[in-house]
Amino acid sequence: MKVSYHGHSVVKIELKDKVILIDPFISGNPLTDLDALEEKPDVIIVTHGHGDHLGDTVELAKRNKSLVIGNFELATYLGWQGVEAHGMSIGGSYQFDFGKVKLTPALHGTGLETGDNQLIYLGMPAGVLITAEGKTIYHAGDTGLFSDMKLIGERHPIDLAFLPIGDNFTMGPEDAALAAEFLQAKKVVPIHFNTFPPIVQDPQDFVNLLKNNQGIILQPGESIEL
Repeated sequence: MKVSYHGHSVVKIELKDKVILIDPFISGNPLTDLDALEEKPDVIIVTHGHGDHLGDTVELAKRNKSLVIGNFELATYLGWQGVEAHGMSIGGSYQFDFGKVKLTPALHGTGLETGDNQLIYLGMPAGVLITAEGKTIYHAGDTGLFSDMKLIGERHPIDLAFLPIGDNFTMGPEDAALAAEFLQAKKVVPIHFNTFPPIVQDPQDFVNLLKNNQGIILQPGESIEL
C-alpha cells in the first residue's frame, strides 16, 4: 500500500487494484502537486462539505465513475449532482470491496456556500478510518481535539494518522500532539496547514512535540509505504 500527501488535506491511497482519494481539493489549492484532469480515483472519500475538502469531487467522480463515500446528507447532495454516492453516519462502518470504512466524530462546521449568499447544510463533519490490506489509516478531517480520540485509538490500532495542525479552524500543533498521544498511531503526518494565511504553521513544531519519533512531515507528492 502506498499512501501519499498532496497539500492541504488531500491524501491518496494506492491499493493493489484501487485508488482512493480523500478530500480532493485540487483546483484552487496552491499547495497541491496534483492535476485534477489527470487523477483517476476509483473511490473518493469526503470528510465534510466545505469547499476546501469537497473540492473537485463531482468532476472527478463523473469523469472516472468513482464511488463517493461521505455522510448521508453529503452523499444525498452528491447524488443529486449525478454522482454515485454511498451515505454513512458517524459510528457506522461498511465493508466495501477494497476494505472497511468507518466514520468517526469530528468537531467542526459544515456547509457549502452558494452564489446567492446561502449555505447548503451537508451533514455532520467526520473523520474516517480505512482498513485495507491489513493496515488501518485514520484521516481526522477538520476537527478540534476531543477526548474520545483515546477511544478511537483503543478500538482501532492505527498504522498511520493524518491530523490537522493549522489552528484557527482546527487543532493547532499542541492539541494535535495530544491527539496523536490519544490515538497511539504508529506514524502521524500533519495536514491542513499553510494553505491560507490563518493556518500558517511550521510542521516541525508539531513533530517536535511528538513522542517515539512517530511524526513524519510529507511534502506534497511524497509518500509512505505501509
